Amino acid sequence: MSMRFISTRGQLPPASFEDVLFAGLAGDGGLYVPENWPAFDRDRLEELQSASYQDVAAEVLQPFIEGALDEGEFRTLIDGAYANFKHQAIAPLKQLGANDWLMELFHGPTLAFKDVALQLLGRLFQHFLEKRNQAITIVGATSGDTGSAAIVATAGLAHLRTVILHPRGRVSEVQRRQMTTVHARNIHNVAIEGSFDDCQALVKAMFNDQDFRERQNLAAINSINWCRIMAQVVYYVTAALALGGPWRRIAFSVPSGNFGDVYAGYVAARMGLPIDRLVVATNRNDILARFFASGSYEAGDVHPTMSPSMDIQVASNFERLLFDLVGRDSARLTKLMAAFAEERRFSLDPDGHARAREEFSAYRIDEEETLAVMADMVECTGEVVDPHTAVGIAAAQKARCETDSPLVTLATAHPAKFPDAVFRATGLKPALPTHLQDMMVREERFSVLPNDLTAVQAHIDQLPTES
Repeated sequence: MSMRFISTRGQLPPASFEDVLFAGLAGDGGLYVPENWPAFDRDRLEELQSASYQDVAAEVLQPFIEGALDEGEFRTLIDGAYANFKHQAIAPLKQLGANDWLMELFHGPTLAFKDVALQLLGRLFQHFLEKRNQAITIVGATSGDTGSAAIVATAGLAHLRTVILHPRGRVSEVQRRQMTTVHARNIHNVAIEGSFDDCQALVKAMFNDQDFRERQNLAAINSINWCRIMAQVVYYVTAALALGGPWRRIAFSVPSGNFGDVYAGYVAARMGLPIDRLVVATNRNDILARFFASGSYEAGDVHPTMSPSMDIQVASNFERLLFDLVGRDSARLTKLMAAFAEERRFSLDPDGHARAREEFSAYRIDEEETLAVMADMVECTGEVVDPHTAVGIAAAQKARCETDSPLVTLATAHPAKFPDAVFRATGLKPALPTHLQDMMVREERFSVLPNDLTAVQAHIDQLPTES
């Protein structure tokens, strides 16, 4: 039986995998989630212990694509997605301490964890667009890494064009150049005079403008797209199996901004992976840490930090978890989200907050702690880590009192993407991999626009349609 997906807001009929792939944000303003969670028993997971990453991906993701792709077609897309990763394991583990581990998610073409999902997502888009003989416009917002990963995953592909918004002056130079030096005719970069939250709000507003959405045939590549979440589930499974799962519980610490990556760990747990704790690691933009501590979800001002991909005050995927925390009651969830839209805050009932605390911990890491961890990693392990990963390691250290399970921190970006922060902390200048070493002298191409929906839509309307 084919998997069906429902909107968290409950105002739409169930959708197919293909519909959800192209819709991104649901038409009622909600986010798509599976109607029911597929489950793997421990014996079935144990059979995957010696399997390749690609084998695990094909097995774990099959329930989500059932009825949309046959197994052979899907396996071809998986193999293509990971063919250009620079490490055979795709998401290798490194030991940091007696029971502490680092999972490197930066061996893809743009040196960030976003490649793991977006390389597959780009191929899924292309596969179904060719079948439909249809064209789309992908619109996304990035706080740093999503944009470059989306651009590399879609550059030069027929049937689609990609428009990425980033906050002007609030991404690292390497992050910006990874986007703006790709000169494919179907790639368009826009620097918005504002924050990442402003960029994200513009994208959501474009999807909620039905006329514009239909005129441009919009599709989402941000983490609101269910297929991004789905693809990220795989590396939780491979890490757990490598460290004694499924018969041993594993904990994960995840640098968090939009809540998509750590939510993928929650999905893995729903599917039967024995996860002990999910540690939500935030920088000083700590709306998630405050929620898990108090049950109150309250937006504040966005503060620029050395970990810019986490400089977010509205975690766009949090609604998916909230949906489960209120018992999948769409009316209750819609009421909470309406309160947040109006007042920029809401409080979850004590029972719902207690359920969240059963699986999640959360810690706020300041700039000084981040620098200290980066320096300590070099001194104690020889590992050079980027500032986002350092936030995750610092949170893992604080969470050690909560678990004696193996604790895996997700290394979400290569340190060379943030050379200034790494040099400040360690005195070292991490080199870009060979295939990117000429990037700093390539010509940049991007437009600068105000934080204004009308201006952004007008800009997109006049872009060329050919790839």
